[in-house]
Amino acid sequence: MEELENRFSSKALEDFKLIDMAVGGDDKAYAKLLQRYKRPVYHMILKMVRNVDDAEDLTIESFAKSFRSLHRFKKDFTFSTWLFRIATNNTIDFIRKKKLNTLSIENTFTDDDGQSVSIDVEDENLDPQEETIRMQKAELIQVFVDKLPPKYQKLVRLRYFHELSYEEIAVELDAPLGTVKAQLHRARELMFEMVKNKRDHI
Repeated sequence: MEELENRFSSKALEDFKLIDMAVGGDDKAYAKLLQRYKRPVYHMILKMVRNVDDAEDLTIESFAKSFRSLHRFKKDFTFSTWLFRIATNNTIDFIRKKKLNTLSIENTFTDDDGQSVSIDVEDENLDPQEETIRMQKAELIQVFVDKLPPKYQKLVRLRYFHELSYEEIAVELDAPLGTVKAQLHRARELMFEMVKNKRDHI
């Protein structure tokens, strides 16, 4: 313990204690870790994706992944470093997937100004790694969906599994856009609560 005290800040040492408590079954320790890092993780992801809704979704995923692996955490570096690495990698996978779906192809002709023209082609054939990422994400979210109140389940499935936009979900459910946004926001809050609770994120 003395070696850890020499290497790490008091905040990092507090995190180590919370991790030990969480792994030992203390749900409040999970809640404290989430409360401590939810905002900085969210803001880091927001800078990467520049979309509030995607950032909220990816924040949930990042905490779910880190909490599921918490028993494997080693005190070689701070919890925040480890958490941010998970969040960054998860977000990069998300960005890569979005880019993979649209391939830019340079045509052999130029426009009237002499500029080369490119067209975007939808690529429906995801590579095996991409398919794995999608399946892992679906599996992760499915854990939460089954525990949500029924009125939120369809909304979340349309958003996460079918990857519809808010506008498309509103059309699909014949519901006002404002209602869809409000209910999805509430569903996300409920999923955050589940992430905090050790028994619900297995």
